[in-house]
Amino acid sequence: MTASTPPTTFQTIPGHDELSAIPRDLSFHPCDTTGPFQVLSREQVERFNRDGYLMPFRIFSESEMAEIRQYFDRLLQRYLAEGKDSYSISSAHLRHGRVWDILTHPRIVAIVRDLLGPSVIAWGSHFFCKLPGDGKVVSWHQDASYWPLTPSKAVTVWLAIDDADRDNGCMKYIPGTHVLGHLTYQLTENDPAYVLNQVVPEVEKYGEPVYVELRAGEASLHSDLLLHGSEANYSARRRCGLTLRYTSGDVRAYLGWDQKGVVVAGEPPPHWANRTRPVED
Repeated sequence: MTASTPPTTFQTIPGHDELSAIPRDLSFHPCDTTGPFQVLSREQVERFNRDGYLMPFRIFSESEMAEIRQYFDRLLQRYLAEGKDSYSISSAHLRHGRVWDILTHPRIVAIVRDLLGPSVIAWGSHFFCKLPGDGKVVSWHQDASYWPLTPSKAVTVWLAIDDADRDNGCMKYIPGTHVLGHLTYQLTENDPAYVLNQVVPEVEKYGEPVYVELRAGEASLHSDLLLHGSEANYSARRRCGLTLRYTSGDVRAYLGWDQKGVVVAGEPPPHWANRTRPVED
């Protein structure tokens, strides 16, 4: 790879020591947009600041979602044929034009801009696909704990590719935990039952979970500091979601993650790349 050829793959989970060496501000910064709002109301912005999430939003119609699902089905079969697993399609917007199209879709960007303000960078896209009978758990975690970004101002849009409910392992949130700062976690690197390698223990002391049940084509939004996770999928149905990550333009990225950036609102900040659409779908 030459200096003029930006990378298309990144370490999905950076090392603990690498992250510890970065001077990160992992405290919640409330959304302070004052409008005019394109999609959200002031009440919804205030609710996001209070609870750490918003849902549901209808993004794509049934017919639009059927086409997207067919595309994902083909993409998944390709990755599985290469010997990869159903969780391995990460930073997908850097390689696949159709994913770039979803990440930069005006319906999604309008919602995120109402939260983050006039300067927005899209930087992440990862399919979390639980196949039927998948026994893996996404343990209780905070997204910001994994990311070499500072300050902590990222928002995740979780787009349901399939219907997601409690039977097939939908996400769950613990409202209000985003204001608690960076919580203590335990490493689970050698446990094959977990998709990720961190787990925040004893989460029951933080409150009752809210289950994120979505129809295909709907989405939820959550703060990068909100405690969330999901149970294993023991059902006969697949449960796939596409996580789309956004942050405000003043946020800095380390470990080369600035090269993931796509400017979707505002002027391009000098410290973020502005990746163009990949040719390959």
